[in-house]
Amino acid sequence: MEETEFLASGELAKLAGISADTLRHYERVGVLARPRRGANNYRLYPRSALDRVRVVRHALSVGFSLAELAKVFRVRDQGGAPCRQVKALLEEKLGSLSREIENLQTLRTQLRTLLSDWHKRLEETPPGHAARLLETLPAFRKGKVNGNSAGHRFRGGRAKRSG
Repeated sequence: MEETEFLASGELAKLAGISADTLRHYERVGVLARPRRGANNYRLYPRSALDRVRVVRHALSVGFSLAELAKVFRVRDQGGAPCRQVKALLEEKLGSLSREIENLQTLRTQLRTLLSDWHKRLEETPPGHAARLLETLPAFRKGKVNGNSAGHRFRGGRAKRSG
């Protein structure tokens, strides 16, 4: 191969829209093969590395981790076809996202209920007196707002259905 078929790390980084530090990190975690070294000891990547970096960037944007990608690329680089593994990983991510959306919707409902309760408390509190709104949070966490069961409680910043 001629030297022109290779890209210096700075050139590859610029074309890929990332930093040279990111390229080195990708090497360390195994999503990008270690490049050959030029006579000046600079990293020289094959042009195909640009495609790999672009695939990595796109995969990261939909939730794949570098560790997951490293495993997939290891299989691929050894001649394997990890397609079913990749599909299973994406299915897991979709399931996780769906659960997170459900938790966030539950949290939104809880916060609306809490806000309504606080609105009523403020209407009943004389001007200049403390309504102690934050002190109602422990009761809300236990599912009791104004004596009504909220049906959910907070734990670790996430909404969880109570038993």
